[in-house]
Formats: sequence, C-alpha cells, structure tokens
Amino acid sequence: MLMNTHEARLDALRKELKKRSLDGFVVPISDEHMSEYVGAYAQRLNWLTGFGGSAGSAAVLAEKAAIFVDGRYTIQVRDQVDRRLFEHQSSLVTSPAAWLAAGAPQGAKIGYDAWLHGKPWVDATNMALKAIGAQLVPVDGNPIDTVWADQPAPSPAPAQVHAAALAGQPSEAKRSQVAEWLSAKGLDAAVISALDSVAWLLNIRGTDVDRTPVALSYVLAHADGTAELFIAEEKVTPELRAHLGNAVTIRPREAFVPQLQALAGKKVAVDPERTVQAVFAALSGAGANVIELTDPTILPKAIKNPAEQAGQRASQARDGAAVAKFLHWLSIEAPKGGQDELSAAARLQAFREESAELRDLSFDTISAAGPNGAQCHYKVNEETNRKIDPASVYLVDSGGQYADGTTDITRTVWIGPGQPSAEHKDRFTRVLKGHIALGTALFPQGTVGAQLDTLARMHLWAAGLDYAHGTGHGVGSFLSVHEGPQRIGKPLGGQAGTSTELQAGMILSNEPGYYKEGEYGIRIENLVLVERREVPGQEGEYLGFENLTWVPIDRALVDTSLLTRDELKWWDDYHAAVEALLAPQLEGEALAWLKAACAPLPQH
Repeated sequence: MLMNTHEARLDALRKELKKRSLDGFVVPISDEHMSEYVGAYAQRLNWLTGFGGSAGSAAVLAEKAAIFVDGRYTIQVRDQVDRRLFEHQSSLVTSPAAWLAAGAPQGAKIGYDAWLHGKPWVDATNMALKAIGAQLVPVDGNPIDTVWADQPAPSPAPAQVHAAALAGQPSEAKRSQVAEWLSAKGLDAAVISALDSVAWLLNIRGTDVDRTPVALSYVLAHADGTAELFIAEEKVTPELRAHLGNAVTIRPREAFVPQLQALAGKKVAVDPERTVQAVFAALSGAGANVIELTDPTILPKAIKNPAEQAGQRASQARDGAAVAKFLHWLSIEAPKGGQDELSAAARLQAFREESAELRDLSFDTISAAGPNGAQCHYKVNEETNRKIDPASVYLVDSGGQYADGTTDITRTVWIGPGQPSAEHKDRFTRVLKGHIALGTALFPQGTVGAQLDTLARMHLWAAGLDYAHGTGHGVGSFLSVHEGPQRIGKPLGGQAGTSTELQAGMILSNEPGYYKEGEYGIRIENLVLVERREVPGQEGEYLGFENLTWVPIDRALVDTSLLTRDELKWWDDYHAAVEALLAPQLEGEALAWLKAACAPLPQH
C-alpha cells in the first residue's frame, strides 16, 4: 500500500505495533528536548495524522485512534484530520491517558518513546492504566521512524556564536550563576536539555529548528562552573571551540547517555517539565540521586538584561517599519481582489527581508482571511489558501528573528471597500479595550499572570464573549517566540506559567482576541516589557508595562463611542509614538499612509 495517505500510514503503524507485541502507542508533538517547535525529523504527529498545529498528541489502538488538541486548534483539527481515522478529543476534557484507560483491553501494553515524553506524563499515564491492569512500555526505537520511509534527518548545520554585546552577559558569568545555585543546594550537576536554555547558557545559536535559532544539543552543568556540551561533531566549528574555551568540554551527542550513567552516586538536578523520561531513566538506572528542580536558567533567561532590552527595542523599530510597509501595501492591493493568504504572507516576509538584520521569521505567519481567522493558530498552505475578499476582515500574526531580538505582532484589518458591520466594530473595540486595560495596568510586586488576565477579557465578558487561548506568553531574546516561565492566562485548563510572579525585565505578549466560527477572527497583539513604576504615596514595589511594539492599529474597525476619554488618549498617544518612530524609516506613499493611520481619533 502506498504511504501517501494517512489511512495507509496509520495501517503501517498498527502493523509495526503488532510486530512489537504492543496494543497501542502514543504520539506527541515533541523532540528529545521537549521543544514546542520541532525539527522536520520530529514532526511525527503531522506525518501520521495531517495535523499541522504546534501542540497536540494522538493515541493509537488496534481498532481505534484519537487526536487530542486544546481550544486553539478545535477548528483546525476538524479541517486537517480525518474523523474516520481519529476521534477528535479536547485535551482539556479528555487526556490520552483517560482515553486509553477507557478503551484499551485489560492488561494492554501501550508503547511510548521515552525520548519524547516527560516524567510527569509517564507517571500520570501509568497510574491511569493501572486501573485496567495495563502498562506503559518504553520502545526501543520509535515505531513511526520504522515506517516513515522518507523521514528527514536531523539538521547538520553548525552551531553559531551569539555575540557577547547582544547577549549582555558572557557565558562564564551565566555558568558561574548556575554553579552557585548548585553549590547552595548541595548538588553536583544539572541537566540542561531545553534547547533555548542551552543556547542562552552558552551564548550559542543555531538553525536546527525552523523559526527558533537553536542547535540540537544537551549540557551538563557542574558545581565547579565547568560544563559539558553534547552535540553532533559536524556542528562544531573552530569558532565555537574558541568561544566556549577550556571550561566547556565538547563531546559527541552519543556520549550523553554514558555521561549521565557516569554520574552514579552524584546529586543531579533535572527539570521534570523540560526533560524527557529517558534522561531520568538513565540517571536513576545508574544510581544517581535525581533531584527534581526547575532548570536554573529559566528565570534568568526570562529576565532580560539591559543589552537584551535595548536589542528588543531596536528590533521592534525595524520590524515595525516592515509591518507598516506591508499594511500600506495591503490597503492598496487587497481591495482589488487579487491577493490571497499566501501572497500576503510572502509580501510581508519580503518587507522584513529588506533588513539585513533578519535571520528568520519567528514562526510561520498566520495569514488568515475571513473565516480562517476564526482559527486562532491557523496555518496557511496550498490546500487551505483562501482569497482575501474585499469587504472582509483579515488577521495577520507574524514575527521576525533578528540577532538582537525576537518580535511577535498581530494586526486585524478591514479590507475595503465599504465599511465593517456594527458587530465587527463592537467586537474589535472590546478586544482593543482589553488590550489597553492590560497594557496600562499598574500592579504590585508579586502579581502573577492569572491575576491580570481578567483585565484583557472583561469587556468581552460583559457582552457574554470570550476567547479560547492565553492572553500573554513570554518571548525570548533571539530565541523562542514562546518562552516561559511567565504567562498571562486563566489559572485553569493547563495554562502553564500563570502562577509565575511577573518581574521587571520579563517580556510578554498582550494579545486578547475574539473568534466567530465560520466568519472572522480578531486579535490585537503587542509585546510589552515589565518595568518598575513609581507611584506617589505607594506602599511597596509596583510594576507596569513598557510597550515594545509600534505599528498602527486599524481605525476602520473602532467604534469610538465605546471608548472612554482615557482610552481615546491612549490611542492618540500610542499612534503619535508610532509615527515618531516609524516615519524616519518610510517615504513617499507609505509615509503618507502612516501619517493618516496615526492621526488622532475623533472625540465624542
């Protein structure tokens, strides 16, 4: 049977499971580093099911299978995954473990790849399966890799040195911080397996994962300030060796497990949220004393130093000019009716590529026309590509990777001719009011993301409306566009990081939205920097947000009668700042468009 259909691929996997005497198998979107975005070689869920989102999993039994996604992908999974082959399940309602416990036969052996799942997932799933006398079985080699004949190989691209001037702190100083942390806790070493943590700690970058500038590698950090880097030999350059110096030993990637096993009798810190089960098994099996603690680089990586903050502002200025040029182009070309989602995304990328500083996009552009905008994490391709119709709503969520910063911006625009409906304007303005409320919030030190989330939703809630995604995620410094631990979102439903205290120097997105299935989507997103604030008569330390993203918001979709005087002032002040920053970078018709887009709103 040809392997070009998902039915054939599912059949091939089931045959392979039968050969291995397995009754089922679980397929996540993950890699050996628990990454959110993974290299092409690790896109196993996409290969098996056709699902193109960045979060989800599937469970396969002999007679049935299911795919599990959260609210961001409810519409997308319907469009991409054949319901005849895979039941569609909400991961917030039914976990793969619960589904397997309800559907697997008594005494079943359910396979899983210990290099793709975290220890908490393994422990929880084992507990659920015990109820039916079933068990999880770690596989020796992923069965999908066995049947995926044209699976890409991991990237061989060399690792790159990240300039100290951009990093703001040398790797030696970062390793010393980790060493002090280890010594204070009486530990010998820490496993650093998250790719962005490795990149930040050693001041290296790479091109192994599309849209995320990381190099496939692991680090063992030791209490004496030394470290071991495990990386494929073809990725090591003389420049990398010189940069790392004598205190960092470079070893082949295959040496990682033997070196873990050599830590017998040592106290080793491992982060259960960011480290796969195979690492825990190797350490425990060798007799190491495994201490479960958060990766010590996570918080310092999230708190940007002055050089990283300056780099973010510089990258936002050039990125804002590119997006403004695109919005000007869109205002001319889209009403003619000759553009589609792919052509618009390509034109936006071309404007970004006019900057020599651009290294990559920070994620695949969400270019969503009309009803496709109702999929909050829509990903356009040749099959889903939709014409951008005149007299419709168009949403574009995009970003760039620059050596000095990572950007992420969403704008929703009305494509003329004609005027948006009263409903369009009402929904857009409620989203705008939430965006302003969050962006202007003043809050005491110790506040967590979940406490601020209501500010972004309250005007939607007042009309009986809401959105099914978080309000804000952390952003890296020429690293992952989704970075923890901070997050703004509801405290329930698996919104990791919403209980993390917000601290000065953290970057987050501010992106409330509204989505009407089958019709349109609305989202307004800027990045913000947590900063200290002085308030007359204040008691204790207070924080607020510095806005980082400077691009016009579409005035055609605003119902000014719904805005307060303070909100109108915010709009005018924001757009005056946008014009001041971007005008020197534009000329001609694009400059004239900018000035018109940044004019004050009429008062009421």
